[in-house]
Formats: sequence, structure tokens, C-alpha cells
Amino acid sequence: MVRVIICLSLLGLTSLNTAFGQHQKSAAELSFIAKGLEWKGIAIQDENYTIWGCAPIQGEDGKTHLFAARWPEKNVNPAWRKSSEIAHYVSDNPEGPFTCSDVAIKGTGKDTWDKYAPHNPEIKKVGDKYVLLYIANTDYHQPPHPGNQSTGMAISTSPYGPWKKVGSDGQILHANNPSKWNYKSRNGAVNPAFLEFNGKFYLYFKTSGKDGLKYGLAIADDLEGPYTITDSPVTSNQGTLEDGTVFAYQDHIYLLTTDNHGHNTGIKGGGTLWKSTDGINFKLEDATIGYRTLPSYYADYDVRKVTKIYGGDPKLERPKILMIGNKPAYLYGPSGWNFFGGDRTVCHVLKINFDE
Repeated sequence: MVRVIICLSLLGLTSLNTAFGQHQKSAAELSFIAKGLEWKGIAIQDENYTIWGCAPIQGEDGKTHLFAARWPEKNVNPAWRKSSEIAHYVSDNPEGPFTCSDVAIKGTGKDTWDKYAPHNPEIKKVGDKYVLLYIANTDYHQPPHPGNQSTGMAISTSPYGPWKKVGSDGQILHANNPSKWNYKSRNGAVNPAFLEFNGKFYLYFKTSGKDGLKYGLAIADDLEGPYTITDSPVTSNQGTLEDGTVFAYQDHIYLLTTDNHGHNTGIKGGGTLWKSTDGINFKLEDATIGYRTLPSYYADYDVRKVTKIYGGDPKLERPKILMIGNKPAYLYGPSGWNFFGGDRTVCHVLKINFDE
């Protein structure tokens, strides 16, 4: 009983009714994802690299491929915006272990939109093409960062590359259109989540407008664009959200984001699962808990062993879903806290079990 009470306290579940601010929402119900999550282990860890966002896809070779942001420094900030690259890891099993195959995308080091730190990868397959999306920036110093971040796209016929940037330089989305609601967003246009839907291509992204951080949407008729930003945000979130991933399942579009301060689900550091029929309107009243904090799923969690590398909570960052047979099968993501005492972040993998 003592252990249960301690775990509940660590998860923030005993304080779900405590206000984190005037916009605090009462605890939402658990989603079909959160109900059946099972921690399976570490997908990626590397003594030479700090690991961040891990985007999964099943290859035609029967293997699972992860595209992860990584950098040699042990800190998360500012290294992520200065030194990140996107590396490709491969496993025979979705649960790993994964080994590094190659580096997919690096900063150009030249006077381009992606001079520094390709980061936050998203990987999808469209027809016979693998589509890799990522963010990057022109200058990692603050300012101009983070407002100078943009989103790019590269395409390959194989998850092993080579990757060809679309258009002249790969850039497909930025916040420099004066007619759009996120013009000159202080965060740029970042954290891409991608979906082919109703014969069009939907690119979701984090940005900001007069009402703070929201998820926006840009739509294109052709894979390589041009992508046109819609007239308003797609999420009706309260407080800060980040790190979207999107998937279609049972006649709905689901957008999974973080809930950094618990304003949308009641769980600080949890995830919000947004639900929509058209992929354009995601209402807070339809949202559920996408996932809880990691100690809820990792039974051997011991705060005395933890190395707190980044962030204030033992949470999952940059969530990404692996679809198998048109069904969400695994959830991947790093944490700023190393539960095992190491001085590097790692990428976790959790299985999505359905109550059927």
C-alpha cells in the first residue's frame, strides 16, 4: 500500500483536482491508448549521444525503422537547437533493441533555412515513397531562435536513403505569411505530424498566434506542396501543448500531443488524445488522456535512481505512434529523466494493448 501511494503521488494523480491555473480542466477519461499501455523497454540508448524524438515506421523489409534526433552533447538545451541530426535505427522487432544504420539528415552548415539542427523527425509512407519531415533553424542563438524555425521534407524510395529534399532546398512550411494567423510566430512552424487524408496531404504543426501555442494545419493537393495554412488553429487547447503525432483509426483522425501543465487532461506531463471526424476541428470536450506520466507504466521506477537531465516531470516527450495493420500498435518517445541513472536520455517503447 505504501508503494502505491508513493507512485500515485509521483504521477500527479493525487492532485488531479488541484488547480494548475485558472484554465485547469478536471481529469479527463483514459483513452483507448492510455488504458492498455505496457512499457516494453528501451528502444534506443547510446553512450555517445543524447536521444530525442523517435519516429517509427514498418519497412517492406519486415523491420521496424526509427528516425531519431540525437546530438553528442549531454545537455538537451541548447544542444538540440545547435547540434541535432536525424539518425536512422533499425530492429527486427518493434520492441527493439535498435541499432544505428546511418544518418539521414544533417544541418547544412551553410546559409540555408536548415543550417542548424535537423530535429523532431516524422516519417510516413505515401505510395512507394518514404516521407521524412523535420525542423531546423538558421541560427541557434536566442534571439532569433525559436522564431526562425521551419519545417522541411525529404523523400526516398527506401528507409535507408538516399534522401532527396523536395523543391529547391526542402523547406515546405514557415511562419512568414502575413495573411496567416501565425504570422511571425515566436515559435516558427515546427513539430510536424503528417497524414494522407481524403486524397490530400495534411501537415499539422505547432505554432503560436494571439491565443498562444496551438496546433495548426497546412493542406496540399500534391505531396511536395505547396502547403497552404488554414485560416485558424485546429486545436482548442488550454495552456501549452507540443509534440504532435497523427493517425487515422476507425473513421476518426487522432492527434496525440503532450499536455505539459495538465490544463487539458488534468495530468501534468501527460498526453492529450484529440479526436476529429474531419481532421480540421479538434475540440477539447472530445479529448481524452493519451497517456499518463512514465512511472505509471514502468513498475520499477525509483526516484532515487533517476538522473534529471531535462524538464520538471518524469514524462514522455515527442510521442510517436507505430501503425501495424492500420491499427496503433506501439508508442515511442524519449524522456528528459533517465530512470536508470545514466547521464544520457533514452527512447522508450510502450505496447498499445486493446481491451477486446
